[in-house]
Amino acid sequence: MFYNLIYKLFSTDYSILNIFKYVTFRSICAFLASFLITLLIGNKFIHFLKEHQRNGQPIREDGPASHLKTKKGTPTMGGILIISATAFSSLLFADLTNLYVWLCFIVFIGFGLIGAIDDYKKIKKYDYHGITGKKKFLLQSIVSIVCCLIYSKACYFDGITSIFFPIFKNCNIDLGYFFIVWGIFIMVGSSNAVNLTDGLDGLAMGPVIISSICLAIVSYLAGNTIFSDYLHIQYIPGISEICVFLGALIGAGFGFMWFNAPPAKIFMGDTGSVAIGGVLGFISLISKQEFIYALVGGIFVLETLSVIIQVFYFKLTGKRIFLMAPIHHHFEKKGWSESTVVFRFWIISMILGILALSLLKIR
Repeated sequence: MFYNLIYKLFSTDYSILNIFKYVTFRSICAFLASFLITLLIGNKFIHFLKEHQRNGQPIREDGPASHLKTKKGTPTMGGILIISATAFSSLLFADLTNLYVWLCFIVFIGFGLIGAIDDYKKIKKYDYHGITGKKKFLLQSIVSIVCCLIYSKACYFDGITSIFFPIFKNCNIDLGYFFIVWGIFIMVGSSNAVNLTDGLDGLAMGPVIISSICLAIVSYLAGNTIFSDYLHIQYIPGISEICVFLGALIGAGFGFMWFNAPPAKIFMGDTGSVAIGGVLGFISLISKQEFIYALVGGIFVLETLSVIIQVFYFKLTGKRIFLMAPIHHHFEKKGWSESTVVFRFWIISMILGILALSLLKIR
């Protein structure tokens, strides 16, 4: 909004407002605005949720015993705070003529609504089972299809329906109409992976912030002709504007962690995890860095694989490989404290982020 109403209307060659033309500056502004908004309204929002959620988020009875004591009664649906702060800050500082920004809004809010419905059913019935997996998958797929169709029809550049492989120069496969299927796989998979990871205070948000930072760097490089040519990555006109949205998301993430730090005053719930996972998957899709995202989001992949392996092996043999899935609960059952699991997973996520960015130069 500032970019469209102030910079474009009132800037001159020598105006201080010219600073608004830089994506990096506006990304920093979006980060700070989102962080401050989350801090300023966080306590009031938590108080509001406590008044309307008598029992808070339902806790799994078969989970670690400490969770029933320390987490019972904690309000959920904190994702509303993250979505609101991110969307408002993005509207202030992003170029609102950029289609990529609006598509991110659609994915973010669309997946957020699905998560909110899931959270509402859990709270209403006080049962950690929300909407069925089939219904959730169907709703997520509908949002994914709509956004992928708009993206593939309204955006124009070479390789728009292709997937690109890291390390190899000019190695890509044009999926054609199967790009929609690929988009559903990436967005729905990412959404559910982040959702599975969100089981301990701060566990999901750490990798989310690291993944967002890496995707912001990648988007900025892909939107710059010089950098994209030097690194031999696909040049995508206008994609760098996504940095503003990601800056706002990172700021909201840090602000949320202020209240989600152990012992958590609030949980993001499916409202937040489903929305964040969906939009990160979508950004990796449109920036043509799905495999880079899979690496930097390795914690999300690990959590998902642990559930798949556990279910498959149990159905096959009647036994369990892990003491409990997702895998962060396995380590809790092994005697690791919650903070130990969270910090060690953050460390792994940081290392994966460094490795992922290093792949951009290897061609």
